[in-house]
Amino acid sequence: MSESVIHVVGGGLAGSEAAFQLAERGHQVVLHEMRGVRGTAAHQTDRLAELVCSNTFKSTEVTNAHGLLKAEMRLLGSLVLQGADVARVAAGSALAVDRDVFSVHVHERVVNHPRIRVTREEVTAIPDAPTIIATGPLTSDALAEGVRARLGVQSLAFYDAIAPIIAVESIDQTVAFRAARWGKETMEDSGQGKGAECGDGEGEGGLPSPEPEGAYLNCPMDKVQYEAFIDALTLADQFTAHEFDKAPYFEGCMPVEEMARRGRESLRFGPMKPIGLRDPRTGRRPWAVVQLRREDRAGRMWNIVGCQTRLRIPEQQRVFRMVPGLEGAEFLRFGSIHRNTYLNAPAALTPHLSLRDNPQVMFAGQLTGVEGYTESTATGLLAAINLSRLLAGQEPVVPPPVTMLGALYRYLREADPAHFQPMNANFGLLEELPEPPRDKLKKRALYAERSLAAMAAWITEHRLA
Repeated sequence: MSESVIHVVGGGLAGSEAAFQLAERGHQVVLHEMRGVRGTAAHQTDRLAELVCSNTFKSTEVTNAHGLLKAEMRLLGSLVLQGADVARVAAGSALAVDRDVFSVHVHERVVNHPRIRVTREEVTAIPDAPTIIATGPLTSDALAEGVRARLGVQSLAFYDAIAPIIAVESIDQTVAFRAARWGKETMEDSGQGKGAECGDGEGEGGLPSPEPEGAYLNCPMDKVQYEAFIDALTLADQFTAHEFDKAPYFEGCMPVEEMARRGRESLRFGPMKPIGLRDPRTGRRPWAVVQLRREDRAGRMWNIVGCQTRLRIPEQQRVFRMVPGLEGAEFLRFGSIHRNTYLNAPAALTPHLSLRDNPQVMFAGQLTGVEGYTESTATGLLAAINLSRLLAGQEPVVPPPVTMLGALYRYLREADPAHFQPMNANFGLLEELPEPPRDKLKKRALYAERSLAAMAAWITEHRLA
């Protein structure tokens, strides 16, 4: 049993999971939670693990990416999923819960643990001790400033302006063509705003970033197609944010539908400008172009450039499938714009999400650049495992990338820092199967079989059960 005192900052899902897992491994834990001393605009109670925006952890089916991640977490003994099972309400294959029952269960398990002490205080600087920081998207301004001071001004973002991501196999490449504008694409060329706090971003210090060859797919539009797209975009139903979730619209994170409302030619002179692009099959410049940028090294995920949006999910599917070449688009991540404090993980953190100069100070939850209840909880669980290992003189470990959890960590490690944005669990993160079947459900079942076998083997190898 370790005598080391470990600090966990933040009593949300990731922090509660991390504190409990550390205590179960014999460590003394101090869990710092500012609610009770200082509230947030989102929370209604001072209980740990309060759910804010939804009462669902999404699917339980392993042929769904979120269901597969939960199955992996169950192998690791997740407290949060145990609480979700206790509080579950009928919702088909979705893991929906009674919010109050859920938070009471997790709260009681944590505060009554003999090796956990909960302190109600705002932490304003990174502690000089073994620590997991899991303060979530509503991290206090004081602590956010402390993190920025430690990691650098470019390390932390405060607003999420996310464009949809499409699976490569669902893009009709008989329509879309590969080309960079003038053959030498930069973020400045692609119509993204410079110096914005959110949006698709740019390179270090606001400088445009050169793109690798083949980094763009281009969906050409004629005038009729463009006009129809603009009509659909401007009339589509938008998501209305909670007050705490609203983001100011800087030029660099303007929703694509708001840009379109400024004038029918706004997008054609912005992110959809055709200048410098010629369709190699016709030799002509299209009326407008929707560009997709490679999101991962394997080229399995493609981001719709400049199309950050507040449209509701069914509307995103309807409107963006009007783009030539995207009629059968499979969405791996939907667009959104909201307040979200998060780190540029690939630029600022180690592969196990710690400070580069102190591996015993780790980050977990949405602060690391993952999206969603399940993903946030999973990072808290793995952070606890790795901090416990480090204090025992062992190396940190990350699951293999054929698992959903390992693939998320690989994304946080390998994503391009100049374009980094938060990511949720999706099958596009996983390594492709050697001989993938055509049937999507069969393909996902094989992914799940491989992932769970790899996770079980990894747990046995590192004696984590």
